[in-house]
Amino acid sequence: MAEKSVIIIGAGIAGLSTGCYARMNGYRTHIFEQHNQPGGVCTAWQRKGYTIDGCIHWLMGSKPGSSLYRMYEEIGALQGVRLLIRDHWTCYVDEESGQSIDVTADLDRLQADLLRLAIEDRALILELMAGVRGVRGFGLSMDKPQELMGPLDGLKTLWAMLPYMRYLTRYGKPLREFLRPAQSTFLPGVLSTFALPDMPTFMPFILLSSLAEGSLATIEGGSLRFAQAIEHRYRDLGGEVTYKASVEEILVEGDRAVGVRLADGSEHRADYVVSAADGYSTIFKMLGGRYVDARIRERYETWLRFDPLVFVDFGVADTLAGRPLEGTLRLARPFTIGERKIDRLGYRLFRNDPTLAPAGKTVVQSLIPTDYDYWQNLAQDRSRYEAEKERVAAAVLERLEPHLPGLSAHVEMTDVATPCTLERYTRNHRGAFEGWAVSAQNYRTQLSRTLPGLDNFYMAGQWVQVGGGIPPAVAHGSHIAQILCRRDGKRFQTSRP
Repeated sequence: MAEKSVIIIGAGIAGLSTGCYARMNGYRTHIFEQHNQPGGVCTAWQRKGYTIDGCIHWLMGSKPGSSLYRMYEEIGALQGVRLLIRDHWTCYVDEESGQSIDVTADLDRLQADLLRLAIEDRALILELMAGVRGVRGFGLSMDKPQELMGPLDGLKTLWAMLPYMRYLTRYGKPLREFLRPAQSTFLPGVLSTFALPDMPTFMPFILLSSLAEGSLATIEGGSLRFAQAIEHRYRDLGGEVTYKASVEEILVEGDRAVGVRLADGSEHRADYVVSAADGYSTIFKMLGGRYVDARIRERYETWLRFDPLVFVDFGVADTLAGRPLEGTLRLARPFTIGERKIDRLGYRLFRNDPTLAPAGKTVVQSLIPTDYDYWQNLAQDRSRYEAEKERVAAAVLERLEPHLPGLSAHVEMTDVATPCTLERYTRNHRGAFEGWAVSAQNYRTQLSRTLPGLDNFYMAGQWVQVGGGIPPAVAHGSHIAQILCRRDGKRFQTSRP
């Protein structure tokens, strides 16, 4: 039987993973990517000898033995890649009160410190820590797509989830509700470093538990290396990828996806088309909005999304030894970006990864939630746009200086990337770095990988998974390949390099 063919739009993690698993199962694959390198938002870039990491803060499933770790191995993501296991979350500082806490993998220490600093919230703190300990070992299996699960699969999933069910159900309520009885501002401030107010309360439970278990990691050399390792595996499997190839239209004949048309006018045909690109661009631009129903339209019009980000990075001629690798400041002197008040500022030091900077130097990074429209309007006037980037960088530097003494004197590189920057390189609608923000209302929602009325077409990545992130993007590649194999009567198989 001749190999069936698959066109994949986008060489981000979901696209590369789809390519790898499709090749493992005998499909001829061609990825088209509008940028000149793999990774999509999983990227890093160079400035004056410094590497700026643009993505992975914590890679879940980084501990050998988990189903996610096995998937990382299958797609080659760990080949020549060193994981830097995190044992520290953040050093939270409330500037007004002067209180601070170092959130590490030591749960006993964390509990004692929280009780010391916010004893008025003793009951909430003990409930929080009981939840963190209660979800130890939790790991949602992503081995099989929901579409192919039968009754036996459901029973197996239920059995695996049974020890954690009471935490996931009782604490599925929004974090803001859990914190409503809080008498201090300190405990809510600390938990805000783990989840947004509308996210389920169990999110901090799972993240703290994962930190304690040593299953969160960053990538030595920056997130782009993770993507490049997968691309290498994909090419070794015989997959084809074309860069600087922007897909303008998904070709449809008789309500069946049959290929793509690129910006240069060329057309490419295949048996199946998979879009691992931005959801809005896929549905409303490449397909012209022809295959939507009321649910899809309502989702793109009303669902809460993650705020886009401003990246502020400094190349520093100092390692800032002795300072926390990550910090979160509740600012006594907020500043503004547009109409948004910035009263909380996070920062990362990359001292633990010497490959990102020249010897004796490091990168300091702040990521700030922002408003897309503000930057898009500024971008119409380049001089105003650049001036605002400089102002924001100066404001960040001024707020960091008291916590990183000497920082200002050693800065030799400043780089500011806005949502417009990300949109330019990834075509992500409104500069999105992830898709739907997980909330207490939507975290159980299963999103379809297909569109109504369109055959031979699938979507993978952030826009068909509430919450997004690297693990679902990787898993979607396996899921799409499994679905194709079922359609074509093939036995799904995997291999490791």
